[in-house]
Amino acid sequence: MKKSNRAALVAATAAAGLMVAASASPALAQCGRASWYALHSKTASGERMNPSALTAAHRSLPFGTKVKVTNKNNGKSVVVRINDRGPFIRGRVLDLSKGAARELGFVQSGHTSICMARL
Repeated sequence: MKKSNRAALVAATAAAGLMVAASASPALAQCGRASWYALHSKTASGERMNPSALTAAHRSLPFGTKVKVTNKNNGKSVVVRINDRGPFIRGRVLDLSKGAARELGFVQSGHTSICMARL
């Protein structure tokens, strides 16, 4: 095989591999609305809810997943651990503990626009 054809084949194979890897991995970033909650009952993961902890509820991310959440209104960020399921209100992508909401600066308003990235 000619050197130029071999280089083209290697490039095409690498590009195809990147496309497969990108399509097979779950979305690493998501933006939307978030709210906060502060219960003292058990979460879907079985642990007791601690309103002061930096935790969150997400519909599908595995329990224990760490996510960096950024408040789009003020630029503040916090890393939370997924330990519950939710939110159950259409249009929301994340329910945060009161502690996380305090760090992000939206306890007063109750909800805000966020972007989150899986770590």
